[in-house]
Amino acid sequence: MHSPFKETSDAPVIEAVNLGKQVTTSEGILEILSSVDLIIKPADTVAIMGTSGSGKSTLLSLLAALDEPTSGSVSLFGQPLAQLDEDGRAELRNQSIGFVFQSFQLLPGLTALENVMLPLELCGDKKAAEAAYRLLERVGLASRTHHTPRQLSGGEQQRVALARAFVTEPGILFADEPTGNLDSRTGEQIIELLFELNREKQTTLVLVTHDEPLAARCHRTIRLEAGKVVCQN
Repeated sequence: MHSPFKETSDAPVIEAVNLGKQVTTSEGILEILSSVDLIIKPADTVAIMGTSGSGKSTLLSLLAALDEPTSGSVSLFGQPLAQLDEDGRAELRNQSIGFVFQSFQLLPGLTALENVMLPLELCGDKKAAEAAYRLLERVGLASRTHHTPRQLSGGEQQRVALARAFVTEPGILFADEPTGNLDSRTGEQIIELLFELNREKQTTLVLVTHDEPLAARCHRTIRLEAGKVVCQN
């Protein structure tokens, strides 16, 4: 399927300007992110790194239109998110963005095939089952299509999550600690698969990780400390 939100030429896929996020706590205002500027181009692979509490996951949520900033702006595919209402942001997420989470986030009552079909069904795709099966076959789970998440290992669940993330052919894939709940061997297999699919689909990949070898495989690394970008390379 083809999304109405797609990158054009070499224009930035993601652009953040003076991005900030604050929350109010019982002790006052807590600044989670401050003055973040970044540009990510088509098919780039970017690792966001930092210690626990540095603002990595918050930054990912803001870039992925899952949360709204307190200050500054985010544009995806040249579209300022502030100009979209919640329905518009939901459409953008459904059609143009893929997600892979540490905790898999599969729906327990659905089979592997149904989990992968879901994003396509939300877009009204009549060939959702065919596309979902092709992706499950690609990630080595053709024989597990009718298994529910509890019948799958952690590595198999993350393969299903990868298939679901790529099935809409998103312009951007966001991954938050994608191997965090997996043993090292299984995690390495998932990472190999993630980068293979990313090359095949020419997706822009943005991932949060504390894993230096994984970050080294990305084109660029953005490092956060106390909510500020301290290094981009």
